[in-house]
Amino acid sequence: MSYVIDRRLNGKNKSTVNRQRFLRRYREHIKKAVEEAVSRRSITDMEHGEQISISGRDIDEPVLHHGRGGRQTIVHPGNREFTAGEHIARPPSGGGAGAGQGKASDSGEGMDDFVFQITQEEFLDFMFEDLELPNLLKRHLTGADTFKTVRAGISSEGNPSRINIVRTLRSSHARRIALSGSSRARLREAKAELERLKRDEPDNLGDIQAIQQEIAQLRVRIERIPFLDPFDLKYNLLSRQPNPSSKAVMFCLMDVSGSMTQATKDIAKRFFILLYLFLKRNYERIDVVFIRHHTNAKEVDEEEFFYSRETGGTIVSSALKLMQEVMDERYPANEWNIYAAQASDGDNWNDDSPICRDLLLERIMPLVQYFTYVEITPREHQALWYAYEQVAEGFPDSFAQQQLISAADIYPVFRELFQRRMTT
Repeated sequence: MSYVIDRRLNGKNKSTVNRQRFLRRYREHIKKAVEEAVSRRSITDMEHGEQISISGRDIDEPVLHHGRGGRQTIVHPGNREFTAGEHIARPPSGGGAGAGQGKASDSGEGMDDFVFQITQEEFLDFMFEDLELPNLLKRHLTGADTFKTVRAGISSEGNPSRINIVRTLRSSHARRIALSGSSRARLREAKAELERLKRDEPDNLGDIQAIQQEIAQLRVRIERIPFLDPFDLKYNLLSRQPNPSSKAVMFCLMDVSGSMTQATKDIAKRFFILLYLFLKRNYERIDVVFIRHHTNAKEVDEEEFFYSRETGGTIVSSALKLMQEVMDERYPANEWNIYAAQASDGDNWNDDSPICRDLLLERIMPLVQYFTYVEITPREHQALWYAYEQVAEGFPDSFAQQQLISAADIYPVFRELFQRRMTT
């Protein structure tokens, strides 16, 4: 039995294979650390790497060793504090515990946590693991500009870099057998005749020499056939085929009205940045439409969406109406998978919440694949939330709403909204 060990090194002179094995082994620890990191990060460093700490006791490995041999007689003294079946509390941490906690002590020893750095790519992999856009359908093929290369058989002409060695050697072997078939058959007969003459007629030197000369000529004839001929060369034939892909668009609707405090806007921006990273990383072909609204809604670019300071009153229906107009003009529902994510503090002009409900029920929800609404407020739900509850009753599979109280809720709520669903 032979073993092949991959010793390729990454940029930091560390084994890539060993690193991936380590990340798989301590996946649960790393995922927990990533979730904690997302909740405390600011907008500007959302997609950076992270330093991960793993307790020393969690990376210990079991060790097999010999037990004490022979018969042992041990007397265990009793105690007055515990009885059988009671739980013993963990001793409090003290000096030398290794985690930097506890008071100073003149005794004790321990081990610090194991700390290592994961890259930006690894951080995003763990952050978006098991997440997807629900109900994504391949409604329309965009294959005009996306292709994939597939194997299309064997060709006698092609690029030397695509030569098929096995097929080439097989063709060469078949050609040499075909061209030398009669010579090899005659060679076998001549060898058999030579053996017979040497055994039965050893004194017949004339016939023996004639047979030996013929055998030499046959071997030269066979060896004269080239091992490889241009006719033998075979190449892997590759062809480009259109790659079917789904056309999807995500509408990001953010409330920037005066009721949205700076802290609330920051939470909304962090939610949308997380959504934007998720879309751009997991889906190659997806359009993102950014809409900011107060009393009026406006389609903006990415820079203005996240950093503009414009504010005003609150009419949420203006964003939904603009979304419907953009859908009608650029994203027909029979060709596009349409998604939407809306973030607001729920504070809306009283007469506007029923309008939002009717817009969703009658014009928007029948055309979209999935609509999410997050309400950012530590208080009780506002009128908009209760209006959207009626939408959720009408479209339970394609409408979801969640509440965000603090920045720590962003990532758990995001995973809840876009968790991969089991298909039946």
